Amino acid sequence: MAIAPGRILGEELLPIYEKVRQGQRLSFEDGMLLSTTRNLTGVAYLANIVRERLHGAKTYYVRNQHINYTNICNKFCKFCSFYAKKGGPDPYEMSLEEVRKRMEWYRDMPITEIHMVGGINPRLPYEYYMDLVRTVKEGRPGVHVKAFTAVEIVEIARVGKVSIDKALADLIEAGLDSLPGGGIEVLSDRVHAELFGKKLSGEEWKEVARAAARLGLRQYATMLYGHIETAEERVDHLIQLRELQDETKHFLTFTPLCFHPEGTELEDIPHPTADMDLRVIAVSRLMLDNFEHIKSFWIMNTVPVTQAALWYGADDADGTVQEYEITYQDGDQGNKKQALTRDRMIAMITEVGRIPIERDSLYHEIKSDEPAKPRLTAVPMATR
Repeated sequence: MAIAPGRILGEELLPIYEKVRQGQRLSFEDGMLLSTTRNLTGVAYLANIVRERLHGAKTYYVRNQHINYTNICNKFCKFCSFYAKKGGPDPYEMSLEEVRKRMEWYRDMPITEIHMVGGINPRLPYEYYMDLVRTVKEGRPGVHVKAFTAVEIVEIARVGKVSIDKALADLIEAGLDSLPGGGIEVLSDRVHAELFGKKLSGEEWKEVARAAARLGLRQYATMLYGHIETAEERVDHLIQLRELQDETKHFLTFTPLCFHPEGTELEDIPHPTADMDLRVIAVSRLMLDNFEHIKSFWIMNTVPVTQAALWYGADDADGTVQEYEITYQDGDQGNKKQALTRDRMIAMITEVGRIPIERDSLYHEIKSDEPAKPRLTAVPMATR
């Protein structure tokens, strides 16, 4: 016998249930209630209604590779463990030959997306970025290049002494296919001033997004949570993104990114809990009614949390990744290998009763002739 919604939601969440049932837009006050109620199960129930309305049991994944071309950066963000600093990672910048080598490592894998971001390195010339994209396209013809956050785009335009639109147009001509979502962390002037004051402001980040939309360039969106931001700032971030998507309609996916304090200037801050991870994903699904996809990034919030997140509003489990250098497993900056095979990705999804669907970067389904072995044995997991 079906359980009545009221038994799960209680009186507190029933008004939001009525809005969700009727497809009405939620307010800031609704977002705050969802963010603060002790009834996380009820929030999950609501988020899953929207998730299954849009995607049923389908859960998307992509075969991808991350390349971080430099860790030299002049922004000195307090939340970052990636950039080169005293007592931290040694500085590097990849030559085009090194980028080719990185792609060669995974030559036998049918990777469809290369995700490429780096630090803000003022020594790199304008043509380096164009050549970087061309090198990837030449080394793996047909791959989708998702590269350069808005902060990087502004730097590329600066060194080229061109407008944002011109820099984006040149990158598109070189082979750029979409923009990742990083660079703003949280759309809050307070957090910006405290943690990453040398980076773009919220309005400047939005201007890059608008320029990308004008040129038909698709983009992803993110939010870094679990540091000094408040629940109010998280909900406001979602509403600002929702308003921008109303305007541009060019965002593909939203990905909440779980803060890892190790190696940063905020090391004393505890890791976000699984409760926070799942709640942020669920609230994101409910507030972002004009975003088709919500992603759970397993590298940052762990495999078990991503499995649970597939019932808390997430319909995307990201990808196979291969290497990830922005955060490090167990705080070990020498351990950059973080990957799931296709079989383990499929197992991760099927184990919790969802249907794995391989996709490309624009969410076209990929039909594969490879037999899957969806039995989960041991899956690598980033620890808390």
